[in-house]
Amino acid sequence: MPGAQPLRVIHFLNQFFGGIGGEEAANSPVLVKDGTIGPGQALQQVLGDRGSVVGTIVAGDNFFNEHVEEAVPAVLEAIDRFKPDVLIAGPAFNAGRYGLACVEVCRQVSGRGIPAVTAMYPENPGLLGDRSDVYVVATSESASDMARPMTEMMRIAGKLARGEKIGSAEEDGYIPRGVRVHGMREAPAAERAYTMLNDRLNGRPFTTEMAMLVPERATPATPISDLRHANVALITSGGLVPKGNPDRLVRAGATNWFRYSIDGQGSLNPDDWESVHAGFYTGIVNQNPDYILPLGAMRSLESDGEIGRVHPWVLTTTGVGTTLAAGKSIGQEMANELKSEGVDACLLVAT
Repeated sequence: MPGAQPLRVIHFLNQFFGGIGGEEAANSPVLVKDGTIGPGQALQQVLGDRGSVVGTIVAGDNFFNEHVEEAVPAVLEAIDRFKPDVLIAGPAFNAGRYGLACVEVCRQVSGRGIPAVTAMYPENPGLLGDRSDVYVVATSESASDMARPMTEMMRIAGKLARGEKIGSAEEDGYIPRGVRVHGMREAPAAERAYTMLNDRLNGRPFTTEMAMLVPERATPATPISDLRHANVALITSGGLVPKGNPDRLVRAGATNWFRYSIDGQGSLNPDDWESVHAGFYTGIVNQNPDYILPLGAMRSLESDGEIGRVHPWVLTTTGVGTTLAAGKSIGQEMANELKSEGVDACLLVAT
């Protein structure tokens, strides 16, 4: 690893931050360019005279996650070409597919013995899998918080490149990886456990040594015995709204939802409906809104007597960038509304 020599840094970006385009470019294959692109300029400012961004790897969110067998070799080929000292991926903020790609790129590059660090929002789906060998810096939800994670990523990457020991998550400022490191403590385990228990029983703050993410459990609803008499509602997180978005549903980071009448409509007319969602390519939806809300198919089931009736109101929100807390609130409000109106079942169409 380099000592006082300037660091050679390679940067991984998705299609949006790489300047290729938005969701319409999400299927773009891996592209490699010399020097910096977009956020890479902020990364270069952080580096200063300590190194340079020698190259940038750009991959579409969909392409990377749906064609890993093609994307990973292309990334590693770029690594062999540039021979970087470290790789910086992102930041991905709260973009789920981007976060997944950043973690996988870091894992693959680290496997080559090259330090790799990424950054993302703590609720990013990229953090849900095994990342025990990946260092991830926490960010805010949006790209307005760009400079700080760039600085933190380079600080950790620099330590790794110099062969310095990385401390605990608390000490070095990365998201905990679930890794326990052997070493001597100031007090025996029994004393530490007693102190934590005593603090907890007396309402004092304490920090556990075994932080665990315990998934919530939800009891499934009782199955419907006869759908032929059921009132079935349609819900979408695809940002579907009447043309012109009269209630100004946000394109991302929603904290609310709306309901719109579909009473008497056999299917959704593209002249009357559109999607404002910022997290996928909406072109196909705006040509055929039934793509994310299959009203036509539900009307067929209704006319054939397979279901009792389609609920006359559709519930809609925008799923991309929505925090866990906001999602819970929206879900609870929707559930209360539908229960009060005698709905028996819901079809929630994902994007």
